[in-house]
Amino acid sequence: MNIRTTLRPAVVLFAALTFVTGIAYPLVVTGIGAAGLGKAARGSLIERGGTVVGSALIGQPFADPKHFWSRPSATSPQPYNASASSGSNLGPLNPALIDAVKARVDALKAADRDAGIADDAAVPVDLVTASASGLDPHISPAAAAYQAARVAKLTGLPRERVDALIAEHTEGPQLGFLGMPRVDVLELNLALDRERTSSK
Repeated sequence: MNIRTTLRPAVVLFAALTFVTGIAYPLVVTGIGAAGLGKAARGSLIERGGTVVGSALIGQPFADPKHFWSRPSATSPQPYNASASSGSNLGPLNPALIDAVKARVDALKAADRDAGIADDAAVPVDLVTASASGLDPHISPAAAAYQAARVAKLTGLPRERVDALIAEHTEGPQLGFLGMPRVDVLELNLALDRERTSSK
């Protein structure tokens, strides 16, 4: 049997499958995603002044008491590391988790005290525990409301305006019944910064 006779179909099939699966299919799927999903297909990136400042799908750490703080992240080596998405895998009786939660509660209470806010309110659980992915960009409306007094005091904005911003950025359950109401922390803080700038 001639080697050219057997080699040619293999080479043609290899080239054809490479084109179909490596070029044509990805282009078609990307095109469908871009046309049908728009912003979500591009990572739900959030821009400010023409610069990408984050994604609506991945959380960011905020430590400035003038901002709303995010849900903690258990990813490593840095928080909200999408390449290492995971929870802490610590059980509720694990001393390491208990110590971490206590430290987070203490940090929130200290920020309130520094702002002159009474710290006797119960801290919402999502402000002191990480999500299963470690990437959650959302907090509950209760977690945002817990921080509203501190944010209003330190930014000088009226409490009513801060509450209104929280309400404006509260999303309902997906499809009306999946999940719980939630607030995207990055988008809320960007709106807060715009409000502070415009009020000066």
